[in-house]
Amino acid sequence: MIPKRFRPAFIAALTVALTSGSFLAYSASAGSGPEAADRAATDAFARIADEVLSRRSEVLVEEQQGRRGAAPGSAKAAMSTKFKKDEDTALSSLRSRKARLAEFGEAYSGADTRVTIDRATITGGRATVQLTEDTKLTYKKLRGDEPETTDFRTRYELKLTSKKGGRWELDSVKSQENGPVAVNEPVAAKVNTVKDDGNQYPDGTPAATKYPATPKPKVKTGGTYDYNAMAKYAEKHWSNYNPQYRKFNGAGGDCTNFISQALKAGGWKAVPGSSSDYRNWWYEGTRQSDSWVGANEWAWFTLSNKRAANLANVYQMDVGDVLQVDFNKDGSKDHSMMVTYRSGNGMPYLTYHSTNTYRKSLASILASYPDARYFAYRT
Repeated sequence: MIPKRFRPAFIAALTVALTSGSFLAYSASAGSGPEAADRAATDAFARIADEVLSRRSEVLVEEQQGRRGAAPGSAKAAMSTKFKKDEDTALSSLRSRKARLAEFGEAYSGADTRVTIDRATITGGRATVQLTEDTKLTYKKLRGDEPETTDFRTRYELKLTSKKGGRWELDSVKSQENGPVAVNEPVAAKVNTVKDDGNQYPDGTPAATKYPATPKPKVKTGGTYDYNAMAKYAEKHWSNYNPQYRKFNGAGGDCTNFISQALKAGGWKAVPGSSSDYRNWWYEGTRQSDSWVGANEWAWFTLSNKRAANLANVYQMDVGDVLQVDFNKDGSKDHSMMVTYRSGNGMPYLTYHSTNTYRKSLASILASYPDARYFAYRT
């Protein structure tokens, strides 16, 4: 135990102008309250978002694909001065991430980004757009046993300003997710406030991140737990949520709720009792234990009940094992994810919620957060 405690803290983690052909885009400045954007304006917002987010994805691709739209800064697209500077910085950071991935022996041969507008409103010449990005990156077969793709779904909020001539200028793009950034998303500074309650908890031992590590394979089926069933569950519901469980995306993040579901699918049994006692772990229709949904409480439950033990190195993780991250090393675990595939060369691939992600390599996590503190659990 570590003689300190932090309560669970969940981190939260263009300007493109495009002729929309919509008179509403500019004349809405006369309105007094938010109005739903018309079809032409909504289509323009979708094209703007697709332009920016697709470019971020393609920066990571080793062999650049042809663009489906115009490049930022072309005659069809423009950015506000501030956003253009921010986006140039974002693309530079993604190029650095691409270089770090190459050092890990990872590259992508293709990228496909799709954008869906969920809601768009206009108030006084300003637009607020809620959208969902679905991106599929194809792994380049450098070692030969990589998965085919990694997929993720991210929610964003865009802010735009109308300009004369029915054009829109995009001022900001902000992720609405709590977990690790998507591989095509730059890391933004996040503030995490934690409070020491003076108690002691089983925090566990951080894992080394050096590659390679001494392998620690495990039997996937036939034992106490069915690890293949855990992985199968996670890969089935990474994007299509199981309706038998409530979502916690807007309440600190759904990541630990998701791995708890997968662990239950693989044979973890409930431990009934007070919801606030981390030594208990359970889920009911309208209630659940704190350890079911809280990253810190899950770790305390897991270690105190000997459901899992810490591994010495993150590369020792196998299918069904869990990785937790303390992004800013403040003593509070921020995110939980599960290994659902492990290559023959020893690379774990993780599936998780918030941001909803399928088979993201451990290398990609480390490349995005090289200074974080990691906890690996042999379940």
